[in-house]
Amino acid sequence: MTQIILRRLLSGIPLLLGVSFVTFILIGVAPGDAAMILAGAEATPAEYQALRQELGLNEPLLLQYWHWLVNAVQGDMGKSIVNGQDVVQSLNERLGVTLSIVIPSVAISAFLGVLVGCISAHRGRWLGRTVDFAAVFGSALPNFWIALIVVTLLAVTFPIFPAIGYVSPTVSLSGWATSITLPVLSMVIGGFAGIAKQTRDAMLTGLSAEYTLAHRADGVREGTIVYWHTLRNSAAPILAIIGLNFVGSLGGTVLIEKIFGLPGLGGIAVSATSQRDITTIQGVVVYFAILAVLVNLVLDLTYRRLNPKVQVK
Repeated sequence: MTQIILRRLLSGIPLLLGVSFVTFILIGVAPGDAAMILAGAEATPAEYQALRQELGLNEPLLLQYWHWLVNAVQGDMGKSIVNGQDVVQSLNERLGVTLSIVIPSVAISAFLGVLVGCISAHRGRWLGRTVDFAAVFGSALPNFWIALIVVTLLAVTFPIFPAIGYVSPTVSLSGWATSITLPVLSMVIGGFAGIAKQTRDAMLTGLSAEYTLAHRADGVREGTIVYWHTLRNSAAPILAIIGLNFVGSLGGTVLIEKIFGLPGLGGIAVSATSQRDITTIQGVVVYFAILAVLVNLVLDLTYRRLNPKVQVK
């Protein structure tokens, strides 16, 4: 088990390097920079060049990335070009906010998706067709549009939950639960249908397999066959779609947090992008990539636990 974890973590290093390099280059070659934004429209060319030199933006792009990488390996992602705050400290303060909406939304989506998928595969065609339609419909709707509809219904028309703002669980647990309800609901609506469809397809394959017929011939209860044997053997594609849902939810927080006024990684990513704050953008991208690697590791270990016969390399 330890060797599997180490191999998975080591295999994530090229991903982190590739993601950080591509992000740095794309931001660097885009028109404009942070110095132009900070200097303002009335700055002279000399003032603009002096500010570029002060921020280190006058160096070759590859050299800038090398300096950033050397420091990042040591745990130092630099300081924000715009406000001078330490990037790691700033992101650590916001990480909990992002996880507090991503983890519940993925957990609820997975629970509902697996439950509906199993029932639709076992009980009848009409529910299966409904799941297929919901999966296509849910994937076609942008999560920010769903968020706006949710706000309109549950915060404006019926003022049940707050439209914006975040309450830390250390301040008020009930206030925290209330503040994340609408963001989580917005992400669940667009996410669970895809998991339900993948679960249904995997379960239909499993229910027609020879081991299922053998269990039925042995008199095993239908509920045990469906929710224990077949579900366990269908875990691979289900866990895969749950992992994709988690990664997609990380990207979805960029707009969700902006709509609901949440001080998370997604919100700071939008601000940093508009200000061309390259060090902060790099930090957010690396944090998202690390979370993706860790989630894939957890899913691999979970699948190995559910089906020990499968060797996770």
